[in-house]
Amino acid sequence: MEPICQHEILTQVEKPARYAGNEWNIIVKDHEKMDVTFALAFPDVYEVGMSFLGYKILYHIINARENFYAERAFAPWVDMEQKLRSRDQLLHSSETKTPLKDFDFVSFTLQYEMSYTNILNMLDLAGIPMYSKDRTKEDPLVIGGGPSAFNPEPIADFLDLVVIGEGEEAVIDLANVYKEIQGKEGVTREEVLMHLAQIPGIYVPQFYDVTYGEDSKITSIRPNRDGIPEKIEKRVLKDLDAAEYPEDLVVPFLNIVHDRVMLEIQRGCTRGCRFCQAGMVYRPVRERKKENLRKIARTLIDKTGYDEISLTSLASNDYTQIQELIHELLEEFKDNRISISLPSLRADKFSVDLAEKLQQVRKSGLTFAPEAGSQRMRDVINKGVEEQDLIDAVTSAFRSGYKQVKLYFLLGLPTETDEDVVGIADLADKVVDAYKAVNGGKAKGLRVTVSTSLFVPKPHTPFQWVGQVTKDELHRRRLILQNSFRSKAITYNWHDPNVSFLEGVISRGDRRLSKVIYQAWKNGCKFDSWTEQFRNREWLQAYQQVGIDPESYAFRQYGFDEILPWEHISSGVSKKYLKLEYERALLGKTIEDCKTNNCTGCGVCQSLGVDVVVWKGEEA
Repeated sequence: MEPICQHEILTQVEKPARYAGNEWNIIVKDHEKMDVTFALAFPDVYEVGMSFLGYKILYHIINARENFYAERAFAPWVDMEQKLRSRDQLLHSSETKTPLKDFDFVSFTLQYEMSYTNILNMLDLAGIPMYSKDRTKEDPLVIGGGPSAFNPEPIADFLDLVVIGEGEEAVIDLANVYKEIQGKEGVTREEVLMHLAQIPGIYVPQFYDVTYGEDSKITSIRPNRDGIPEKIEKRVLKDLDAAEYPEDLVVPFLNIVHDRVMLEIQRGCTRGCRFCQAGMVYRPVRERKKENLRKIARTLIDKTGYDEISLTSLASNDYTQIQELIHELLEEFKDNRISISLPSLRADKFSVDLAEKLQQVRKSGLTFAPEAGSQRMRDVINKGVEEQDLIDAVTSAFRSGYKQVKLYFLLGLPTETDEDVVGIADLADKVVDAYKAVNGGKAKGLRVTVSTSLFVPKPHTPFQWVGQVTKDELHRRRLILQNSFRSKAITYNWHDPNVSFLEGVISRGDRRLSKVIYQAWKNGCKFDSWTEQFRNREWLQAYQQVGIDPESYAFRQYGFDEILPWEHISSGVSKKYLKLEYERALLGKTIEDCKTNNCTGCGVCQSLGVDVVVWKGEEA
């Protein structure tokens, strides 16, 4: 078989660097000498996959072991897919051009529900049977892992196993157990999976049966073999500071989405936003020591040549020593013109000092996510941000010379009223007024971008029981908002509600949706998160062809006592706590952050034997 990265093909496709390989810092090993091999498959294009930090971490951790090897693979864009299919060539890895079907594991990142058709497309291009039940011992084991793995049921039929939670330790456990069992004579594929299912955090879907009642609600989710746990608890790193971190990052030949050093300063968030899945499933907060972060940053800059460091986490400016860390990094790299950035800022912790530090090297726009326009609505979602906090924050930023602000909001949140919707426009207009107050009453040069997306209820959150608003109702609210802005300095963008609707269906879906996803793929759906590729009609046809009403998933209010499709998957946060938080939301009651206040009783530390880890002063 000819490798696809030959000159003839690369000159005929868009962005050939997606497929060329041989980037700086890639790792190449001899397959014949490896005990276990992984194809880390990202179900989107190269530029997206190479921007995902978790993907880079797994690449580093596996390859740090002499006898294990991980290579990368990405979803080929439509032009390259056409070349592959027309030549009957198999999808292969980036490093050694090895077909994916020749690896021991093919591991897909489950980052977003609307990438699932890409998973099927990649399996098909790789010559790997799509359904787990159709694979033999000659086929690789197909893994899923990532945030969407906390409800893997809609694609459970396609996966041999799922990693629940953080993968750094779990993936090495998988490799070690596989190495031991695979070498035994006569061992079957099912026996291999049985051994792997004993690893904490590993879910093997085929070992669980799901039953449904006449009303289509789930009546039970039970193991169908002895020795299989009834509930799978997530894996979590207890000591993030001691965990391995990739220092020889692969440097792409083309611009990627996040084309910079990504320095994970902490993991987890306990602010308690009630719509946020990541804030629930990645608990508790664990910080890295400041000195360790400085050391990692120095190494990363030396080995990659990047000129920007992004301090990455769910809430970066909640890091205990964020002021000191930024100051020390700017001092250390000032002669190299290295800039420091934060992916987003909480308005309640922004300061003039921090703004001035961040713009010493390079000014850029600021991003805030108030999520809701009214204080009532922000209390419902437990955002913990007051209007004056945001106005004070942008005022300090404008005084420091910033002229661009992005504001992100959600429409369709539980209990939302028209007054709450208008509040979004009012808040944006007040940001404009703050700029004018600093700039002599004029808005010249100011650009405020307001973006809204439809609220999508996610598993393992207090709003997991809530249905979405209908598309007609969303359209009505969007028009109210669009007609409420006063200033020409404001630009309004909104996310496609059809995509959010389908995301909502899948995010709370069960195994019956696997047939829909398969049918959608057969109908030509792929790259569903790309506006120019999204095929809403074909998706709706797939539901009709299979005989499933998507609205019964998207708009339905689940009962508190109902068995949810992800009932057997544990994030460590108790269902009792989520129910209590939902009830608090309806009353507009807020709770504090347990990182700096009393325990809120979510249950994650007790159930998983892990603690909140913060570092202060000299102990860092």
